[in-house]
Amino acid sequence: MAGWGRCGRSEGDRSEADQLLVRVAGGDQMAFERLYGMVSGPLYGLVRRVLRDPAQSEEVAQEVLLELWRSAARFDPSRGSALSWVLTLAHRRAVDRVRSARAAGEREQREALRATEPAFDHVAEEVEVGLERESVRRCLGRLTTLQRQSVTLAYYDGYTYREVAERLSLPLGTVKTRMRDGLTRLRQCLGGAA
Repeated sequence: MAGWGRCGRSEGDRSEADQLLVRVAGGDQMAFERLYGMVSGPLYGLVRRVLRDPAQSEEVAQEVLLELWRSAARFDPSRGSALSWVLTLAHRRAVDRVRSARAAGEREQREALRATEPAFDHVAEEVEVGLERESVRRCLGRLTTLQRQSVTLAYYDGYTYREVAERLSLPLGTVKTRMRDGLTRLRQCLGGAA
């Protein structure tokens, strides 16, 4: 940005900048011009170190100076110097720009990944689920009554092996054996390895 030169700062400049900023809060344009000359160099330098891109640095520096004009009334000289307040605004704005750019890049990557994923076919999925249910029903029908009852109570109704044994009035070992045998037969029927 043209005119973003360095300026030497002394203790006198600091108190002058504080006074100018207070006047800027009252809408004094001449005070803003003088303050601009004092803070623009350090402000741009800080933003440039964070962003590294000259064009973006100029844009952010201009945004900060505009914010400075609009929000000068928030400056409290008892909490620090005008320059430190301005540089804090600049640093926050620059970091926000970096985060925004990073988030935009991540969004673009996610969208690019979504564009390469095949579209989900709900109808095909429903048909496949229906066929799987029918296969499971058919295979359950091939089990013995005790195997089918045990598997149904455990896997469809959510009972533990001990609860299945109590409901069927059988020893726990018998239920475990029937479950294992029933699951093996189901796996074979459904085409899995035994």
